[in-house]
Amino acid sequence: MNIQIFGKKKCFDTKKAERYFKERNIRVQMIDMAEKGMSKGEFTNVKQAVGGVEALIDENCKDKDLLALLKYLSPEDREEKLLLNPQVIKTPVVRNGKKATVGYRPEIWKEWDE
Repeated sequence: MNIQIFGKKKCFDTKKAERYFKERNIRVQMIDMAEKGMSKGEFTNVKQAVGGVEALIDENCKDKDLLALLKYLSPEDREEKLLLNPQVIKTPVVRNGKKATVGYRPEIWKEWDE
């Protein structure tokens, strides 16, 4: 398995995801969304794996103005805005090749390990 975790340092779900894989001796590559974010290719793969852009948006994020703006943008513009503003993406985003999850989803990660 080649696990990548896109998360935030202060996100409890990101920490839980890291601990989940660490307890199972699975190596992970941790990417801080605040510092680096996702490349366009990574974003596209994750978007396809989770079922679209809507699944990536964190409705509980602190930037309420940006959330309101996202609702009125066209799908292409919404993707571009998400790439430029990773603080609106729900974390952790866990990737395993072409598979991906958003949020803390150990039930799905368990299937990857089998």
